[in-house]
Amino acid sequence: MKKKVLSLLLCMTMAVGLFAACGGNSKKEESNKSGGDAKTESASGKTFALVPKSAGNPFNEKEAEGFQKAVQKLGGKAVVQYPESATADAQITVIQSLISQKVDSICVAANDENALAAALQEAKDAGIKVCSVDSAVAASSRAVHVNQAGTDEIGSALIQAVYDITGGEGQFAILSASSQATNQNAWISSMKSYMEKDSKYSKLELVEVAYGDDEAQKSTDQTQALLQKYPKLKVICSPTTVGISAAAKVLQDKKSSVKLTGLGLPSEMAAYIGNDDAHSCPYMFLWNPIDLGALGAYTSAALVTGSIKGNEGDTFKCDLGDYKVVKASDGGTEIILGAPFKFDPSNINEWKSVY
Repeated sequence: MKKKVLSLLLCMTMAVGLFAACGGNSKKEESNKSGGDAKTESASGKTFALVPKSAGNPFNEKEAEGFQKAVQKLGGKAVVQYPESATADAQITVIQSLISQKVDSICVAANDENALAAALQEAKDAGIKVCSVDSAVAASSRAVHVNQAGTDEIGSALIQAVYDITGGEGQFAILSASSQATNQNAWISSMKSYMEKDSKYSKLELVEVAYGDDEAQKSTDQTQALLQKYPKLKVICSPTTVGISAAAKVLQDKKSSVKLTGLGLPSEMAAYIGNDDAHSCPYMFLWNPIDLGALGAYTSAALVTGSIKGNEGDTFKCDLGDYKVVKASDGGTEIILGAPFKFDPSNINEWKSVY
């Protein structure tokens, strides 16, 4: 992600006076491209808000931790406001509250891609910079989206894991979050696309996409229902941290032959990772949610200070590295944290104490 070309370009740009070094004031670039340093450009006195999907979700809490620490480094004020439930309506209430508080930016992980549009437009009309993180809002509702990894990178990793664990054939199911979760739907769509395009996956059968709504009990119930409905089931793929931990416990407690993969927190999944019959999950993937939250904060700051506008080709620097705004699959733009990381028996113990 750290690209020498971008660093050189930034230095050259600063040298000719288009931007100020270390937070000094200068004329804004007239073109659609912009660049700067989210850390050095002053964010002091600014208020940056994060609206996670829900409270009580360990991934969301780590994401919020990263967001708050980054804002603190920037000298700003962080406001993390959880919705009362994992619904769009609850997030709309939070967004309206933040508008009344006159925050400088709102970074939201959407429970519904389109349902937040009116509330976010109201925020933009009030001069608030809007970006999304983790789960995108509609392209027209944001300046830019902060993505964990490329959609197809995740889709490819997950369907390849299903192929590997099933031995290349048989039934599998997906245990997702909510049916409206933008990121979940995009990853599932990518998995299906790989299955359709590559004959390698022709012997795999996706029997159902179940929804646990990122609630532990509902995810547990859905896992049990899948086991009852599909006696020939081989693998459950759960691309949500709440779902995968709930499914892992069910499978391991029942000593089920059904295996599991997906996206999970190492701290929650360490007891379930293993290549033997005693463990339910041979391996899984994720990224660092602390870094994801931090990148959401740095992106918010870059928008507020004018370092970027969210246009394709915009660049900025922060403690995490050099970042470039790229075209997103939904027609908007995004900033990508990095590729998904594989957690397996060889490294899970190293990571379980980290997050």
